[in-house]
Amino acid sequence: MSVKNFLADKIYHLLFVLLTAFFAAVLLSVLRVGAYAALFVPLVFLAGEAAALALEFFRKREFYNGMLENLEKLDKKYLISEMLDEPSFLEGKLLCECVKTAGKAMNDEIAGYRRASREYREYIETWVHEVKTPISSSRLMIENNKNGITLSLNEELSKIENYVEQALFYSRSNHVEKDYVIKSTTLKALVGSALKKNSAALIESRTHVETSALDKTVFTDGKWTDFIIGQILMNSVKYRSREPEIKIYGLQNPNSVTLMISDNGIGISKKDRGRVFEKGFTGENGRTAVKSTGIGLYLCKKLCDKLNLGISIASTEGKGTLVSIVFPRSNMFE
Repeated sequence: MSVKNFLADKIYHLLFVLLTAFFAAVLLSVLRVGAYAALFVPLVFLAGEAAALALEFFRKREFYNGMLENLEKLDKKYLISEMLDEPSFLEGKLLCECVKTAGKAMNDEIAGYRRASREYREYIETWVHEVKTPISSSRLMIENNKNGITLSLNEELSKIENYVEQALFYSRSNHVEKDYVIKSTTLKALVGSALKKNSAALIESRTHVETSALDKTVFTDGKWTDFIIGQILMNSVKYRSREPEIKIYGLQNPNSVTLMISDNGIGISKKDRGRVFEKGFTGENGRTAVKSTGIGLYLCKKLCDKLNLGISIASTEGKGTLVSIVFPRSNMFE
C-alpha cells in the first residue's frame, strides 16, 4: 500500500476538506476577524486532518502489507484467513470477517467433495473386486473347454482384466502415499510377478520374452511397480509386430538401478513421443492400429512420480520402443 494509492482512494475526502478549509477562511475574512485568524484557523483544521490521515495510513499499511506478504509466502492461498490478525479499524475487521467466513464455507465445500470422492473411490474398488469374480470364472470355463473360439474369448478377457486393473489403480492413484510400503526387492521378483500376471496375453500373442541381468536390488512398493511394468508389457503386446519380442534387463548405475523394457513393435511416431504420458492421449497408433484409452502410460507416469521413480520412453517408428524405469538409490536403506 503506497501513499499515492491511499491518497487516490481518499480523493473525495480531500476535496471536501480543502473546500471546507477554504470556506472557513472566506467566512472569517467576511466576518472581519483579522487576516491572521482567518488563515490560522483553516491551517489548524488542515493540520488535524493531515495527522488523522497519516495515522490511518500507517495503520492500514501495516495491516494490508502484512496480509499481502503472508499471502505471497503461502503455498495454499486459501489458508490466508488463518494468518490474519484482526486490525483496530472497522474496514479491516469487516475484511477479516468476510475472508474467514468465505474460508470456512470453502473448507466445508471441499470437505463435501472429498467425501463424495472417497465414496466414489470406495465404490470403484468394490466394483473392481466384484467384477474379478466372473472374470476368473470365465477363465476356468475356457480352460475346461479349449478351442479356437474360447481362446479368442480368453484374449478379450485379458483386455477386460487390464481395463479393470486400470480403473482400480486410477481410483487409487491420488492416494498412493496412504497405500504403499517401500521394501527391498529385486528386479527379478518385480518382473517375474508382472510376467506371471500377464502370461495369458503374452502366450496368446506368441510374444517371445527374454530377460537378463535382473539380480539388482531396488527399493519400491511391489504392488504399484507390478502394475507399472504390467502396463508397459500390455502396451508391447498391443502394439506388437508380426514376430513380437520383448527384452527385459537391468542396468546398475552409481546412484540408481534402471529397468529396461524394449520391444520390436510398431513404435511411436516422432510427433507423438513427447505426449505419450499425457492423460487421454492415444496418438496416431492408438487411433489407427488399435483402440486405446490413453490412460495406461499416464498412470505409469503418475505412479512413478508418486513413488519417486523415473520413467522415460525412446522409440523409433517401425522398429520398436524402449521404456526405462529408474529406481534411485536411497540413503534411508544403506
